[in-house]
Amino acid sequence: MGYKTKQREYILEMLRSCGGAHTTAAELVRRLQDCGTPVGTATVYRNLEQLAEEGLVRKYTLDGKCGACYQYLDETAGHCREHFHLKCTRCGRLFHVSCDYLNQLGAHLLEHHGFVIDHTKTVLYGLCRDCAAQETDACVAVSERQT
Repeated sequence: MGYKTKQREYILEMLRSCGGAHTTAAELVRRLQDCGTPVGTATVYRNLEQLAEEGLVRKYTLDGKCGACYQYLDETAGHCREHFHLKCTRCGRLFHVSCDYLNQLGAHLLEHHGFVIDHTKTVLYGLCRDCAAQETDACVAVSERQT
């Protein structure tokens, strides 16, 4: 178990306040600064790695383009093994998705192909609603200028 430092407690409290949402180290640093409890970037990364090793935090490394994101594991953390994740390739946000249709896909793969999906590693990539709307708005604006 890691040292019980004030910085570690600040980081843990900030992670708890995220309510199981995914966050990056940079977001944590910014939020800590905004709350008047600045913690150095290296300290945040070091503590996040220790917390992940201790099983208090889950680390997601999704691709080589973005840094890892982290999720505080509370008593309901087991639900993360039961749903899919969506990653926006534009803004980088990671979403939990509980969806009967996707669950049917998992059941199909098990029944017909003998394959069990690991939901903690299953990520579908695309654009989130906000980024897709921005992209559509940009395309409309370009189209209007061309006519």
